[in-house]
Amino acid sequence: MNVGVPKEIKPDEYRVAITPAGVERLCAHGHRVLVQSGAGVGSGITDEEYRRAGAEMVTSAKQIFAKADLILKVKEPQPSEYPLLRRGQVVFTYFHFAASRRLTLAMMKARVAAVAYETIELDDGTLPLLTPMSEVAGRIAVQEGAKFLERPMQGRGVLLGGVAGVAPAEVIIIGGGVVGANAAKMAAGLGANVTILEVDVNRMRYLEDIMPPNVRTIYSDSHSIRDCLRRADLVIGAVLVPGARTPVLVRREHLKMMKPRAVLVDVAIDQGGCFETSRPTTHSDPVYIVDDIVHYCVANMPSAVSRTSTYALTNVTLPYALTISDRGLMDAAASDAAVKRGINILDGCVTHRAVAETFRLKHHPL
Repeated sequence: MNVGVPKEIKPDEYRVAITPAGVERLCAHGHRVLVQSGAGVGSGITDEEYRRAGAEMVTSAKQIFAKADLILKVKEPQPSEYPLLRRGQVVFTYFHFAASRRLTLAMMKARVAAVAYETIELDDGTLPLLTPMSEVAGRIAVQEGAKFLERPMQGRGVLLGGVAGVAPAEVIIIGGGVVGANAAKMAAGLGANVTILEVDVNRMRYLEDIMPPNVRTIYSDSHSIRDCLRRADLVIGAVLVPGARTPVLVRREHLKMMKPRAVLVDVAIDQGGCFETSRPTTHSDPVYIVDDIVHYCVANMPSAVSRTSTYALTNVTLPYALTISDRGLMDAAASDAAVKRGINILDGCVTHRAVAETFRLKHHPL
């Protein structure tokens, strides 16, 4: 199979969908790998490293899309890439369809096979291709939140850990999954008082067992969210409904009860966001202020640490890329339920129920 890796063109996206080790593995399986020149620069990988691993380096994305049967990306195709897609082409990347009707309709029109990293799901419900980026995003959320709490960055001027005689910051994390747990570890390590809001009681028991003493859990409902917002310096939205739009848990009227220049970090922005006032931002222009509350809503947060993120991501995506390349998509889906769950759109039809329900489109079970 011809496998193509174009350079990412989403603003401030520095990750790449394959490493030289991945190229070597695919070539060893008899596949042809085409990589666009400069694709790995943002992650510290040179064209020569790819070439030595067996990749064919090409100069333009147009060549990649024209020749490849399988496109490996990190982020969803951008509008300028839509015309380059071909019917039957397999596109394997993060799509987050629920956040964009335009993207969904474009992939349907292109009649590609859209296989989403974020809905590759094992039988036990875990999301193996989402987990490493969720780990990174949870940690980055605290790092960025701490930075934008600084007064020169328009925040409250609060140090997360406080100092002797001065109370530490109050960090509220909505959601106790992979993102939330990693955010809690980081915030607690910096000395903040941390509260995790969660609805799964068994998950809360687990978090109570593994977290340090300055982390507590509270059952998440509208009352407890409002109560926590009143004392929060930093709020991290870490809610996920696989494949579907994230529920909005913090409304605009709630901002008025918060401390002036507190910071909201919406990690769920890829799926639409869990704060009503959230809108996607970029690393170049990461924050804006609504009702005196600082909003950080960067849609590709892990790209800030692109080398770490690229290697963490490709460690888990490569086995699935190999399976699809070796067997073809439909045989791979027939033999591996996780791959089957990853197919969101096929030949113009929406095959993932949550995506169809989000936009009231007809669902076509695979």
